[in-house]
Amino acid sequence: MKTLQKGFTLIELMIVVAIIGILAAVALPAYQDYTIRAKMSEVILAMSSCRTSITEVYQSGGTAPIANGWGCEITTASQQTKYVAAVTTDVNGKVSATVRGISSVVDNSVVTLLPLSTATTPAVYTANQSQTLFGWRCGLPGDSSLPVSVKYLPGSCRG
Repeated sequence: MKTLQKGFTLIELMIVVAIIGILAAVALPAYQDYTIRAKMSEVILAMSSCRTSITEVYQSGGTAPIANGWGCEITTASQQTKYVAAVTTDVNGKVSATVRGISSVVDNSVVTLLPLSTATTPAVYTANQSQTLFGWRCGLPGDSSLPVSVKYLPGSCRG
């Protein structure tokens, strides 16, 4: 009399474990990159208040602000956030944020926001003259000395 097989064989279980191992090997690095990008969005958010202030000054004209004088900078330890060590600006409105506390691959690197007068030309502030900005370039390498790799930037900040 034949008996019916019940349960899984050892080879079937080994195949399932191998498949799960392969999926985990692919998913873990992608998940780590995703978590870094999610935390980097706080850095972009910290710079967005500067973007608003600088755009307003460009549009209204007036006296030229000095470096770190646009009114949106984070320069002291009491102003730092969990992921932002500092936010600085230059005389033309370029915003630079220093990253901290996210991951060793991005900590101490710099993310930039650069105001543009045309699609490719950085804006230059002219005192007492109203100007319209074309837009902002975010996070491109070459904008800072320690740029963040593009793969760690949120989708909204990839150029």
